[in-house]
Amino acid sequence: MKEHPKGVGRMWNLYKMGGFTPAIASMMGAQNAQQMAFIRSVTKEQRKLSILDAPLKELEMVVFDLETTGFYPYNGDEILSVGGVVVRGDQIERSQTFYSLVNPKRKVPKHITTLTGITNEMAEEAPDLMQVLHDFMEFVGKRVLIAHGSGHDKQFLNAALWRTSKVNLTHRVLDTMMVSKWLEPKREMHGLDELLESYGVPIGQRHHALEDSLMTAELWQKYYAIILSRNIVTLADLYAYLSKH
Repeated sequence: MKEHPKGVGRMWNLYKMGGFTPAIASMMGAQNAQQMAFIRSVTKEQRKLSILDAPLKELEMVVFDLETTGFYPYNGDEILSVGGVVVRGDQIERSQTFYSLVNPKRKVPKHITTLTGITNEMAEEAPDLMQVLHDFMEFVGKRVLIAHGSGHDKQFLNAALWRTSKVNLTHRVLDTMMVSKWLEPKREMHGLDELLESYGVPIGQRHHALEDSLMTAELWQKYYAIILSRNIVTLADLYAYLSKH
């Protein structure tokens, strides 16, 4: 019978005696283990939560955005910053925001620095991914997530959650780009800049995770008013319409 390496064997013994968290704590250190346990608990609780029948006007949501080193999280690209703001009904809760840089543990490409303003020096001084994920998931809690062109953000979040905590994102995510395509199927361009301009939302500092979140929240408010005017009351109602487009 093949023996496990010493560290793996010790981890297996701890797992048998105390479960997942003590085993991980022995390998990662107590702080990282606690952060992982918290992230895993948040995603687990989210799977139990049924919010589809909740009225949209009562739901708290977090509009969020990520800046990254590129487009391919499974090929070496990393999250550089995370931003978010709480919205409740027709209100943007500007006092409830989240923003953090992330140390990507790699060099920031020059074109990304030009785009985002995030330098290697800024990134090197930022907290690591586990810490930022923990803090962001704590900020989000059980709220629904909103992003523009959410595929990119979900892909990076899922990759980061799996790498650090072996879980996937279980929160409901609304995509303002999908809402735009549903409401205006004949529109050719559904990029954030085009939509902000069309709906009269002032364009501030683009490619800054918090600023983009705030502008997307303003866009969501425009859509929210239209959605309510069409007698779409619950999240389930909205998903039903979006699923057709």
